[in-house]
Amino acid sequence: MNILILGATGFIGSVIAARLVADGHAVTGLGRNPTRARLKQPALDWRRADLSRMTKPADWDEILKDQHVVVNCAGALQDGLSDDLSATQEEAMLALYSAAKRSSRPLIVQISARTAGAAGDLPFLATKRRADEALAASGLPYLILRPALVLGRNAHGGSALLRALAAFPLMLPLVHAESPVETLSVDDVAEAVSRAVTGGISGDIDLAANEVLTLADLVRLHRRWLGLPPARVFSLPRWLAGPVTWLADLSGLLGWRSPLRSTAMTVMSEGVRSSKTGSGLATTPAAATLSANPSGVQDLWFARLYLLKPLVIAGLSAFWLLSGVIPLLALEKTSVHFLPFMPEAAATALTLATCLIDIALGAAVLLRPLAKRALLGMLAVSFAYLAGASLLEPALWLDPLGPLVKVLPSILLTLTALATLDER
Repeated sequence: MNILILGATGFIGSVIAARLVADGHAVTGLGRNPTRARLKQPALDWRRADLSRMTKPADWDEILKDQHVVVNCAGALQDGLSDDLSATQEEAMLALYSAAKRSSRPLIVQISARTAGAAGDLPFLATKRRADEALAASGLPYLILRPALVLGRNAHGGSALLRALAAFPLMLPLVHAESPVETLSVDDVAEAVSRAVTGGISGDIDLAANEVLTLADLVRLHRRWLGLPPARVFSLPRWLAGPVTWLADLSGLLGWRSPLRSTAMTVMSEGVRSSKTGSGLATTPAAATLSANPSGVQDLWFARLYLLKPLVIAGLSAFWLLSGVIPLLALEKTSVHFLPFMPEAAATALTLATCLIDIALGAAVLLRPLAKRALLGMLAVSFAYLAGASLLEPALWLDPLGPLVKVLPSILLTLTALATLDER
């Protein structure tokens, strides 16, 4: 069969794509930037598309041509610079259904979530619920899958946060430590989609293993999987999560997809549960999922770096902003360094320019779409500063305050940020 996968570069979508290719289907993957995805999964026919811009039926006509199945694995947690929930999770899906009804009427497989509960009225679940209801009423053949927390060899979002919390040094500080959590393997989701493609299942199905763990149990399980010694769980009061959630929401507005945003915290406040509708599909408990994929040192590195990454970005931003603002407050005094080499007006202008460049880079790195270019700019400017100062005033290398020496660890931190910048 010809199968189109939306969100084929994601954690769940990439596994489903690999499974369907192994089943012998012709799979087309949709993504915003499929160039790298094509290198990772060359068996797929990759198409470039942005769901947030595909909100009219005509936008889907060409892509749906000759497709027998559409699997929607795309989604986002909250609105922000990188995501538009209404457009991606609702408007684009309604346009897809309309286009599908006037084409080959493909089977639509929707990877959704349990849309009731404390977070049910938040945009994340409200847009999913309206899309699910529209699909059920569309007259198209469909399967809506509502998996619990999905675990696998890779990690993203909530599963990545579990690993990061499990690798926390000395103790495990948790909010909602006793919240119930159901899980399943990402391979279970791929198996369900595979069966749906062959006509084995349809309708609206909750998917979860037959066990309920607490969040604390799940973090301990991941800690053992990482090969770390046991650590005591410290249950933190909910109000302590407030400042972290506020910062995470702010980062979301700037385009960063933190799993600590308020939507995720609201969901976790009552846990991740299913209605256990008895689908008859095989599901894998968390311990079995992890033991089937033994961890390596790369998993430990990822877990330890995950929560350091936002601190690295914030630290670099603060460093560059202060590097620009502080000299700007004493412009004449700072420009003295250039006076032996140029007129006073030129020295003042050059000092002002370098300050503004530093401030611009410090601000730009906070914006996720601009972060990579800002980090590359930081490297270029740092090397330019080192080269210029070494030529014009080499004695600065021996300055007790180390104005040039301090640039070297900044360069290393910038390289670290670049190395960990990719999200999937």
